[in-house]
Amino acid sequence: MSEKKTPVTLKTILIGNSGVGKSSVMNRYVNHRFSNMYRATIGTDFFSKAVNVAGNTVTQQIWDTAGTERFQSLGSPLYRGSHCCMLVFDVTSTASFSALDMWRKEFLVQGEPQDPSDFPFIVLGNKTDLSNREVSRRKALQWCEEIGAEYFEGSAKEDPDLEKPFLKAAELGLKQYKKHTLENTGHFQITCEQPRETRNTCEC
Repeated sequence: MSEKKTPVTLKTILIGNSGVGKSSVMNRYVNHRFSNMYRATIGTDFFSKAVNVAGNTVTQQIWDTAGTERFQSLGSPLYRGSHCCMLVFDVTSTASFSALDMWRKEFLVQGEPQDPSDFPFIVLGNKTDLSNREVSRRKALQWCEEIGAEYFEGSAKEDPDLEKPFLKAAELGLKQYKKHTLENTGHFQITCEQPRETRNTCEC
């Protein structure tokens, strides 16, 4: 009867431009692996991981979406039911950082969170191992302060402890779940029985 025994699935969705490393950071976090071979996500990919948040064992379901315009029509059904949104950019690409505002607004429109002003966003700057950095930490932090988002940065290639942004997503997502999901029957949440399988991908 205690809250700890209630099974909870938290949906974290990763969005951002194609090529910023969304699949790589997800694979690093879930499978502790990194591949130099670029594989474009076609449609969507997802994994699940059991994590402990404030004494609650929850299933964190992580969705990696395609960052190309031709798949943005998939956003509406995929965004809905999310408990936290992670905006990912490449610190060596000003364009990918500038696009985050568009991605955030698109999520709020298509995802239809119950309370948009209170929905948790996390911003993750990837590829800090590269020397040709274009987006400073200060600039990223300034934008995050403006939108009320948490900021993290790291490297999917070289950082084996790329857990902090995902654990923070689980923490914020659980608060969102407790605040809204239990009383909300208006949204359909996409889940899967076999999260280890990936579908609709190609070696591009």
